[in-house]
Amino acid sequence: MIDFNGRVAVVTGAGRGLGREYALALARRGAAVVVNDLGGSMSGRGSDIAVADQVVAEISAAGGTAVASYDSVDSPEGGEAIVHAALDRFGRLDAVISNAGIFNSIPFDELSAEDWRRMLRVHLDGGFYLSQPAYRAMKSQGYGRFVFIASSAGMFGQHLEAHYAAAKAGLVGLSNVIALEGAPHGILANTVLPFGMSRMVTETLGDPKALEDNGFFRAIRPELVAPLVVYLASNSCEFSHQNFSACAGRFARVFVGLGEGWMAPSDSNPTADDVAAHLSEVTATEPFTVPGSIYDEVFGVTERLGVNA
Repeated sequence: MIDFNGRVAVVTGAGRGLGREYALALARRGAAVVVNDLGGSMSGRGSDIAVADQVVAEISAAGGTAVASYDSVDSPEGGEAIVHAALDRFGRLDAVISNAGIFNSIPFDELSAEDWRRMLRVHLDGGFYLSQPAYRAMKSQGYGRFVFIASSAGMFGQHLEAHYAAAKAGLVGLSNVIALEGAPHGILANTVLPFGMSRMVTETLGDPKALEDNGFFRAIRPELVAPLVVYLASNSCEFSHQNFSACAGRFARVFVGLGEGWMAPSDSNPTADDVAAHLSEVTATEPFTVPGSIYDEVFGVTERLGVNA
């Protein structure tokens, strides 16, 4: 039985949708939860403290322990304040679910610089502003779990979402490095690419009848994502540096593989024509490896070259 008794978790964007499900699930298993939510609109406008307060009240009514945080993740001061809400109230921080986000759909050729920056400020900058002070606290106690909520939009692409996809893909890179640097300190970092019925879906489609009639949208209940997030945030999880998709009760690893490729003779100067001539080898996906870091790729190439890295 996975439990969080004596553990403290921060969940950002925890006032609604998927974030709320994560907070409730962690609290049911004994975690003291910092419920962070600015309470803004899906596009990032406005604020409402009642959004976080309602989830805290729900957790408390069920016998759990929670405290509200209304700070935005989009500044260093906000990230620090969220972490200190956990440290000041509960004395430690064991798990961070970096979930806060905004969403809108804009064609790439109409995307303004401000649209771009606003999305990155909340998702990618916010992930950094939150995780760095949390990492320092976890490092001092020799234990920690990060779960970054990324997206299949970033890994595989999605129309009208260049800003959102780039920000979410950036979180994968951030998680990769935290996983490597955190390993000696008992800190693990993984990502989840969730599908769940939330404001992101309902406000984007805007057609209640279409949502009701679509079997896929009925299947992606937000509570079906929480089990994976809870597991990755627990001390039962012993792996790091991985990505997982959670969709309608299907949980699966998502990975970036490296093909064997074509290796030009070591004494040659390959040209674009050589690349074209060996394109089938260059683009082949089998056999492949999943590098644990950039060093794995470097060592693989130097081994084939017969040189010492």
